[in-house]
Formats: sequence, C-alpha cells, structure tokens
Amino acid sequence: MNLTRILGEREAAIKHVLDSLMPWRLFKNARRVADAGTGAGFPGIPLSLVLPDTQFFLLESVQKKARFVQSAVDALELPNVAVIPLRAEEWLQKQRVDLVTARAVAPLEKALPLFAPALRNGARALLYKGPDVENEIALAQNDARNRRIKIQIVERYQLPDDLGSRTIVELSA
Repeated sequence: MNLTRILGEREAAIKHVLDSLMPWRLFKNARRVADAGTGAGFPGIPLSLVLPDTQFFLLESVQKKARFVQSAVDALELPNVAVIPLRAEEWLQKQRVDLVTARAVAPLEKALPLFAPALRNGARALLYKGPDVENEIALAQNDARNRRIKIQIVERYQLPDDLGSRTIVELSA
C-alpha cells in the first residue's frame, strides 16, 4: 500500500516496530492512549501488543491509511484498539485520554496547538522526535510558555545498525 518510505524488512522492523516499542515503559501507567496521525499504525499497534490493558485510539484522517490500519487491527484481533478516521485535533477536543502520542507528525510548534486541548484536560503527550529536537524546543518555547505547557526530554535512545537516534519529548500542562 506504500504507507511508508522504508522498504527493507530489517530496516522496517527497526525503524517502525522497535522504535515504537523502545519507550514502552513511559506508556505503562496510561489507561487511554491516543496515537495522533498513526499512519501505518505506529507506534499504536506495537504498543497495544505489549500493553494489553491499555485502550488505544489510533487517529488517522487519511482514509486509505485508516482502512489499512483497521484491517491490521482486525487481522491481529486487538480488542484494546479502536481506529478513528478523524483528524486528531478534532477528536481530542471531545474525548478524554491519559496520554497522546505522535511519531513523525509535526514539529513541536505545530503540535502544541493541536494537543493543547487534551493537555488542558489532564493528558500528557509523548512525542517521538529525532536527535536534534533542541531546535524544535527552542522554536516552541514561547508558545508553550503562553499556553502554560511544559516541554521536557524524558528519554533518548539509539536504534541498532546505526539507523538513528530518537528523543522522546513530553508535553504537560
């Protein structure tokens, strides 16, 4: 279906599945998690497999992607996953979750206004970012201060085979 640009099996396993799972401990106390812009189901599907007691809402407004993710959820028989074919900011204004996550969705300065309603309702956001996130944080800092949102780096890790490093950034009100 051409949902990602990564074609090699090993590279896909590392850059999608392993990358989704590396920070799993940061998710383990959340009961309801929204995966904003889930794309091909990452990180939501891998996390839902290792956290079966957590309810995951995979938000994807691109219908082709949402249909694919729904078929994957059906094939894997994941009772703790719901695929929501809506824009994340639309759904988050009406629903309450403990945690919002996003992987490769938007720079922090664009993510702040998208996730601010959920943060005001008590949620946290864990965003998967690359190694140079400090520039994004600097660009978003004034808006975050105005919205009373705290930005902090909570985890960094290296992917195997020199396939990159990741930074998990937490947003909280």
